[in-house]
Amino acid sequence: MKSPFLTALEQRVLLADGATGTALHERGVPASACLDYASVEQPDLVRQLHEEYIAAGADVIETNTFGANRLRLERHGLAGRAHEINFKAVRLARDAREISGQPVFIAGSVGPVGRRFAGQDISVQEARAAYREQMEALLEGGVDAIFLETFPDLDEIRVALDVVKTTCDLPVVAMLNFQRDGRTLAGEPPDVCANALQAAGADVAGANCGHGPQAALDVVEQMAVASSIMVAVMPNAGLPRMVSGRLVYPATPEYFAEYARRFVQAGANIVGGCCGTTPAHTAAMRQALSGETAARRVTVVAPAPEPQAIQQLPERRLRDKLAAGDFVVSVEIDPPRGLNPRKAIEGARALKQAGADCINIGDSPMARVRMSAIALATLIQQQVGLETIIHFTTRDRNLMAIQSDLLGAHALGIRNVIALTGDPPTMSPGALHQRASGVWDVDSIGLIKILKQLNRGIDWAGNSIGRPTDFFVACAANPTAEDLDVELDRVRRKIEAGADLLMTQPLYSPEPLGRFLDRLGPVQLPILLGIMPLQ
Repeated sequence: MKSPFLTALEQRVLLADGATGTALHERGVPASACLDYASVEQPDLVRQLHEEYIAAGADVIETNTFGANRLRLERHGLAGRAHEINFKAVRLARDAREISGQPVFIAGSVGPVGRRFAGQDISVQEARAAYREQMEALLEGGVDAIFLETFPDLDEIRVALDVVKTTCDLPVVAMLNFQRDGRTLAGEPPDVCANALQAAGADVAGANCGHGPQAALDVVEQMAVASSIMVAVMPNAGLPRMVSGRLVYPATPEYFAEYARRFVQAGANIVGGCCGTTPAHTAAMRQALSGETAARRVTVVAPAPEPQAIQQLPERRLRDKLAAGDFVVSVEIDPPRGLNPRKAIEGARALKQAGADCINIGDSPMARVRMSAIALATLIQQQVGLETIIHFTTRDRNLMAIQSDLLGAHALGIRNVIALTGDPPTMSPGALHQRASGVWDVDSIGLIKILKQLNRGIDWAGNSIGRPTDFFVACAANPTAEDLDVELDRVRRKIEAGADLLMTQPLYSPEPLGRFLDRLGPVQLPILLGIMPLQ
């Protein structure tokens, strides 16, 4: 199947983001520090920069990993942390994408090893090993493409390109750094480079860094004429000069906007920026390339669907399928960490087409703030026509809020609830989340009792709610719990409280489930077995 990144390139020009290194310097990272290590030391700073580029209209954001190979990291005593730095950088970019809700691509940024090459300071074998380690970490983190950038000559970029092609099948954008005379440091002209990179297996050839937009335009024109390969261009904001003790890049956002159009007219398929460019440059290029369509980048809450757009849920509900002995598939989707539910809704739609019977939706899993599971479940049921199971924890709500939220969920058409106690806030990474306090007026067993009482038409205090609810209540079981005796006791109590369905934590082999069920004894409830695919 063709990469979504390449499919998008065939349909439109993609706008890449701008500088990472100079932008982090502007935000306070010292020039002497390891910029790549900022993903570990100052993750919020890096993620915020990604978010700014996405908000400015970038279609592609690059990871903060340009110098994150072990040979460059050695200078900072961080060679042994290359995998961690690359992996965390990708996760930050993915977090920014999820928070924004925008369908941006994430490119793993890979720069040269920073040593004289091919038997001088280092051998080809040492360079290949450093590149492979970095590529594998980027791949594990989940990038959509690899951007080889600012390479000085064809010899080194060919080695890096070969490592990518033998490590994964991701699209590769291969960009060289051209000097003032329009050639690489080794004297190679753009037309020769474009054909050589195409022959070596690159999907896109191009130029980045360099001497500013005007010089880059000349390179693009030569590459586009000489070869059929797609072309990328991501120049510096001109050559910097020192003003009052700091480097200042002369090319303004407006200047870049003008050149963005000229790059496309010359044949560029990817346009972006390098050193000295900022989210303001990206926004100006977005406007130049998209005109009024740039407004589509504004992040908003998805509007409630018009009545005619509401999809009907299937006549046979989850409980009916289970009662009939059908094999049922439910897939878990976490709500977004930001305002935009588009990605989750599109995912639910794709899962429905693939044959899923329902979607189960987490309730701020791992005690990290996310959109309400009730809200996302309502949108999916209305816009996709697929039944949902909401996770509902007692961690965040007192008894009054629990009942209020359940009545509201029922009024919105939600019928399936898995009753959970919830992860403690102290489990969540990051001090912001640790400021939250757990409530736990009741645990999951008490929540099942509340749900069953609402099904009898009365609230927890014994007051009538007018008519009974119709909740189908699931409970959780962990067959691999450390203290299996405690887990077995709690599952039995959940069943006694009235659970209608048993859903397990993820398992990777059938043996733990068999041992668990043998000790649990006869169970009349249907069981949904949890499986978590390995990445």
